[in-house]
Amino acid sequence: MPGPALWASCGEAWIWLMRHVWTEGALGDDDRGPVMEGPPVLFEIAQVRRDDPVLERFGDADRLALYCRKFTQDTIVPPFKYSYGARIRGQLAWAVDLLRTKPYSKSAWISLTVPGEPYDSVPCLSGLAFRIRDGGLVMTAAFRSQNAFTSYLNYVPLSEVQAGVARSLGLDCGPMRVFVDVPHLYLSDSTHVLRVMRPCLPKLL
Repeated sequence: MPGPALWASCGEAWIWLMRHVWTEGALGDDDRGPVMEGPPVLFEIAQVRRDDPVLERFGDADRLALYCRKFTQDTIVPPFKYSYGARIRGQLAWAVDLLRTKPYSKSAWISLTVPGEPYDSVPCLSGLAFRIRDGGLVMTAAFRSQNAFTSYLNYVPLSEVQAGVARSLGLDCGPMRVFVDVPHLYLSDSTHVLRVMRPCLPKLL
């Protein structure tokens, strides 16, 4: 089987994911209005940087700061309905201890879901996995669903989670692997999506 798509930067992965949904997706329904839902995807990002030129040109710095708070604070940050910080940070020490004991382990998975929680509070990010391969820390982020237009807002703070675990183990970061079961785009964001995709299409064809 072919391996996952590999992108050098977060900006390249962001545009590719939007194009994937835009070209391969089908219309669907959502509480927020009509959406395009694309087929599941698996890809890797070699390096996620805050100073990514695509993110600096087209990203939303204020929203990125808000998402970073969602990933670092234990309390819920409005308008979100849950805190990734509270769900992730308490489990990282366990993952680090496991990898220190068994550097070859494939078991350093943490879950961000809670059985029986309210339907409107089920997190989009359902799990994280950490593995030591080729001398670096590889992280997998598994999303049950993801808005492709705002996907980069998750990858940047997740790269800081990966970097923190890597530092605890005295390692460099390897690639970030991302699986998205239902990547989608809201039709209401179409104008903004096209504004980002159009200047970059020749590079990714």
